[in-house]
Amino acid sequence: MNEKQKRQGRGRSVGAALVFPVVLLYYEIIFRLFTVGGVLRPDGLITLGFCFVYGGVGYLLCTISRRPKRNRVLAAVLLALTAVPYVVEIFVYQAFKIFYNVNTVLNGANDVATGFAGQVFKMVFSVRGIGCILLYLLPGVLYGRFGGLLGDMRALSGRARAMTLARMAAFYLICLLGIRLSPAMSQTYGDRYSFQPAVERFGMLTGLRLDIQNNMTGGVRFTDTAAPAARTAAAEVPEETKAPETEAPETETENAVSESESTEGAAVAAEPTAEPDYGYNEMDLALDTPYGGDDQRRLNAYVASLTPSKKNAYTGLFAGKNLILITAEAFAKEVIDPDLTPTLYRLATRGVRFTDYYQPASAGTTGGEYQHIFGLMATDGGTSFPRMADNAVKLNMGFKLNELGYYGKAFHNNTYTYYDRDETHTTLGYSDGFMGMGNGMEQYVQEVWPESDYEMFAGTLPTYIDRQPFDVYYMTVSGHNGYDVNGNAMSAKHRDQVKDLPYSETVQNYIGANLELEDALTYLVEQLELKGIADDTVICLTADHFPYGLDEDADQGEMENLSELYGYDVETILQRDHSCWILWSGCLEDREPITVDAPTFSLDILPTLLNLFGVRFDSRLLPGRDVFSDAPAFIFDAYYDWKTELGTYYASRDAFEPAVDEGEVPAGYVAEMNAVVGNKLSFCQGVLDTDYYTYILSAHQ
Repeated sequence: MNEKQKRQGRGRSVGAALVFPVVLLYYEIIFRLFTVGGVLRPDGLITLGFCFVYGGVGYLLCTISRRPKRNRVLAAVLLALTAVPYVVEIFVYQAFKIFYNVNTVLNGANDVATGFAGQVFKMVFSVRGIGCILLYLLPGVLYGRFGGLLGDMRALSGRARAMTLARMAAFYLICLLGIRLSPAMSQTYGDRYSFQPAVERFGMLTGLRLDIQNNMTGGVRFTDTAAPAARTAAAEVPEETKAPETEAPETETENAVSESESTEGAAVAAEPTAEPDYGYNEMDLALDTPYGGDDQRRLNAYVASLTPSKKNAYTGLFAGKNLILITAEAFAKEVIDPDLTPTLYRLATRGVRFTDYYQPASAGTTGGEYQHIFGLMATDGGTSFPRMADNAVKLNMGFKLNELGYYGKAFHNNTYTYYDRDETHTTLGYSDGFMGMGNGMEQYVQEVWPESDYEMFAGTLPTYIDRQPFDVYYMTVSGHNGYDVNGNAMSAKHRDQVKDLPYSETVQNYIGANLELEDALTYLVEQLELKGIADDTVICLTADHFPYGLDEDADQGEMENLSELYGYDVETILQRDHSCWILWSGCLEDREPITVDAPTFSLDILPTLLNLFGVRFDSRLLPGRDVFSDAPAFIFDAYYDWKTELGTYYASRDAFEPAVDEGEVPAGYVAEMNAVVGNKLSFCQGVLDTDYYTYILSAHQ
């Protein structure tokens, strides 16, 4: 063999070795273009390095056979199979504006394919969908047909395999070094891993690898600085951020007082008088027990390190009242208008006003339901709800009010088996179970898409209104996307009411779909008043997630319709998840509105309701807070972003933006708050993994 032939052979060998790294980099670039954008980012070098690591794996697998053509076919097949998760996640992002981890995709795939087949078909066979699929099929097809021109993947010698492994190790170590040099990347790669930011920072394949790796390793880990940080946050709230003086509600409970201390955060007395001693929302938990697994004992130690929140002037305000808990599909506070939606406006302004509320989008609708019902972050994506539903003891309103003799039932006006609700929603403590389309709801609700919230409320209200006290739960569907009069029965029904609004047609149709919820609530309140029980009934409503269906083809940071609806450019996750919490009872309407200006979020709903209904619970067992207690205002999401009255932290860029003068932020505050978030998320995961509530609460039932 002459020198020229040797050079050609080496060139073909190098060409074959580069096939997988180059194609994987191509996949990652296309993936980013179709989702979050920003191809030229500093962390793109990390993605590049990992492409050489994973590419080396593909190269080694496809150089086993001594038959080059067989290796070429195997390489083409492997390239095509590797493209599948990229395409799936692109479609997930197109539909939900977030990435779904492995468990969520596997858990919801069948439901999506059957329940939303029409929308899936439309999305896949759109110009964008077909283009995406073709772009990902192209490398495999081209290599299968013309791969020989680059160099066949021939069987490697032992020395060549060792050199390939050495190159892979070198790239892997370089990537780890680069990650280590960046605090933000290091945190996402390590203890503060979350699927969404991992995919954005390191690429889709690395995000999947870390997701599988974290699922396999598991375990509960806590940082010791969390408890002091939480108390520091409360102590450092400056005077100007505290709540205005308001009139407190009168209650018939032993904790009632006639004058308010405060409506939020640490109590601020209207006059310099001693604060009444209401006691604490805590239980005598056996936190020092030697029994249980290692993770359960770690959870015990963490709970023992926390300070329970105080009962307050609002404790027991709603004791004995009926509860109607509503998760409203894709609802946004911008729908509320005094003229267009007078009932929603009434409920939002004449009950408790929450001016800075957030609904983190963690796992679509099922994630939102999980947060409201259980007061925990859905740390295991779409499988969080069914896993929690399997636990024996649950700390939620359905169980707690059932223990007090309430009649209870859960309702949904779409397929009753979707998200396995036929299994999960029958284990929430509601005495009369769960009804959806397919096991009873069809007698009240017409089968259109999406189904009518009004028909659901009107049909089911007579089944419980005379069974007081009652505790019912509604998961609505009328606000679901897509917002097209040709495919959305609710948008078409209300088209005339919204056609002159100063919005684009898509936003108009979104508002129109939500007018069905307005009609449902109008009927509900009217019937409660006719029955004379409006003062004895509480309505609690919030969204499951932001209206992601407004921008089906938009990338993150380019959601024009959502920005149009919100009235500002939506650039961050917290801006996207800014939402609405309605908490109303007829008994509050003759009083001055109670205003909560401090940050609140979906995990605050359960502890606040437990306190208002005077239910015995331990505040240390819930990562949210009773918003009327002395617990500091503190909200966070699954991506490690957080917000307090002192400022907002964006984990994606490791940046803290103070809301006060920087001199008022204590030294080390951000690091301590980051530890608090990490511990709260670890607690959420630990409760799910160890059935912790059964372990610690079974003796107190």
